[in-house]
Amino acid sequence: MKRRSFLGFVLAGPVLVTAAPTRADADVTEILDLNDIMTAAALPTSGLISVEVNPDGTVSFALPRAEVGQGITTSTAMLIAEELSVPVHRVRVTLADARPELLFNQLTGASNTTIATYTPIRVAAAVARIRLLAAAAADFGTGVSSLTIKDGVVLGPAGQRADIGALAGKAASPRTLSVPVELAERESFTVIGRPQNRIDARDAVTGRKKFAMDLGVPGAKPTMVCRPPTINGKPGPVANLAEVLAMPGVTDVVTISTGVAVRAETFGQCIDAVRALRVTWRAGTVEGQSDQSVLAKLAAAELPLGPRPLTPVVEGRFTFYFRSNSALETNCAIADVRPGRAEIWSALKSPIVAQQTIAAKLGLPVGKVTVHVTEGGGSFGRKLFFDAALEAAEVSQKIGKPVKLMWHRADDSRQGRTHPMATSRVRIAYAGGLVLGFEQRHTSVTTDLGHGLGELLTAMAAQLPIGDAAFAQTFFQFSHTSPYRFGVHTRLLAETGKGFNTGSMRNVYSPDTTCARELMIDQLASRMGKDPFEMRRDFLRDERARAVLRAAAEAGEWGRSMPAGTAQGIAFHSEYKGVSACLVEIDCRPSTVNRPIRDGVGGPRVTKVVFAVDVGLAVNPRGLEAQMMGCTMDGIALALTSSLHLRDGYFLEASWDNYFYTRQWNTPPDLRVIVMPPTSDQPGGAGELGVAASMAAVACAYGRATGTMPTSFPINHGTLSFAPKPTIPPIPASPLLSFDGSTGA
Repeated sequence: MKRRSFLGFVLAGPVLVTAAPTRADADVTEILDLNDIMTAAALPTSGLISVEVNPDGTVSFALPRAEVGQGITTSTAMLIAEELSVPVHRVRVTLADARPELLFNQLTGASNTTIATYTPIRVAAAVARIRLLAAAAADFGTGVSSLTIKDGVVLGPAGQRADIGALAGKAASPRTLSVPVELAERESFTVIGRPQNRIDARDAVTGRKKFAMDLGVPGAKPTMVCRPPTINGKPGPVANLAEVLAMPGVTDVVTISTGVAVRAETFGQCIDAVRALRVTWRAGTVEGQSDQSVLAKLAAAELPLGPRPLTPVVEGRFTFYFRSNSALETNCAIADVRPGRAEIWSALKSPIVAQQTIAAKLGLPVGKVTVHVTEGGGSFGRKLFFDAALEAAEVSQKIGKPVKLMWHRADDSRQGRTHPMATSRVRIAYAGGLVLGFEQRHTSVTTDLGHGLGELLTAMAAQLPIGDAAFAQTFFQFSHTSPYRFGVHTRLLAETGKGFNTGSMRNVYSPDTTCARELMIDQLASRMGKDPFEMRRDFLRDERARAVLRAAAEAGEWGRSMPAGTAQGIAFHSEYKGVSACLVEIDCRPSTVNRPIRDGVGGPRVTKVVFAVDVGLAVNPRGLEAQMMGCTMDGIALALTSSLHLRDGYFLEASWDNYFYTRQWNTPPDLRVIVMPPTSDQPGGAGELGVAASMAAVACAYGRATGTMPTSFPINHGTLSFAPKPTIPPIPASPLLSFDGSTGA
């Protein structure tokens, strides 16, 4: 078959339904990184996803991934519009319910969505195109080769016209057929690769967009959980159950595995009842631990570097503190569990394993549990875990009523998922103008990869003592690249300290490891008498990498004269077939650092960012640009302001008021994203690419501005003061999202 030739399927149905194929020339020898592994795992079931042409002329597609703000519904609509020659606004992309038959093909993560679905979705649309043309040819009494489709209308040689909706029924088949198709040439693209506004933009800004808590499921009433004061503590007796049940609006109070759940008429009444509960709590899984004790465990678990070479070396050790993985949309789910069946609504990035786990928890067959994937207000790894859905199902089963369960913001900061604390040690050996070796030993609190590859078998394997280590090493080794010609390269991971609720936050290990590496490259450049930009340019392995570095340096005027206390920093990162470079300017002058910021945190300020990115073929350059803007904000936060302080087995931060993500003050007034011309016919990863480069560039700029290499991140960690451990459930006092310094709640 030709390079662009594929085999698709027409599925039997009353309307035209076409499905995607597996790639005819797939070869396991092409598996090079984690994204390749995930794509290969999804490939066998790609034929089970379908494009549907409706009688009204619209085109429907149920995307087996989660839209959590990254814009994949828009890019998916663009793929279908391109191959089917219909306007983007006529494509309706929804999110598929959990489909266990898809196996590894319904996991959203590792920037894999566009890579894994790029060809299958286009093939399904191309099959539909062929069938529609064949139906029109029969109607017009002419050959298929003389027909074209434009804007959803089939045009004949004698002026004949037929909308695809009118042809859908005729193009459908009473049985499943195999159909050879040839995809459109890249040179002919009119949609793919062109900037496109998001298809859900108007709904998002007008409030019409529906998230889980916006759904009107009959009988589902607000529900919240009173949680323990320490991480993963367990509920004991409730001293005032009758009193709380008698409070206004309260319908039910029930103890569940993670706390005490309250169902009421309003969320305000839930909050009042949760605050009133007097629960005896049992110890959590990290009782008594603090930042200092965890750091000691990391030091004990660190793998040694190799024998010290006889040549000169640069060496450094870096600390990365716990960081919250709380999304803007709080953790939430709706559940309606009745005898013999259950129905769940939630923003889920691994809905198959959620469905299977919930079924096991409820004692139901998997086929009796329906899981609807709703759009989510952010995730960055958080919604790979389905704890809210599991809790909602447990509560609903115990009380026999539907529930609309929402976590409090403090719940997610303290009991939710965190990016684990880690240390990274780097040694680079050099002699003259050569780099002879690069060693990195990364030691981390265990990252929970219990979602596996999106279904129960690998999820269970990832929770076993050997399985979790194997998963961690797979993620670590297959998500990292070695972009520099640094001689003998060794990179090892050690993990320790289970008991924390961890996860990947807009990447797994790369932001920390890349930040450490790029800082040491600056040190190496200084030792070798080279400019930091020239050092990277001269040692990068390929021209594509050097091109993004040059683009960032030229657009950002690298090397320009700057006042004392300010500086530029530059960094490079590559991952999942994408390459990126970031130039940052930072202001560390006392007048800036010491400026009081109302409801925020001061310190160094990033004043300029130039970000250059090459992901191969960018399906939607406008969406890619937005992704990189978000990555930049994440990188600034990780480098300068965002961290959790652990004390006595609990995190001190409770909400955005004292967890300092990038605020308006911290946002650079000068921000430019450069999307490089495509260097490939295939798309690469984007969503996780930019955080590492921007975080590293901020750190490098800070080091050059202050003359002192930072070794602890975020840089302001430890500068905030907090009160002693709270003795009440960790919910902020009124107003709802304030921070009570007298109790630490």
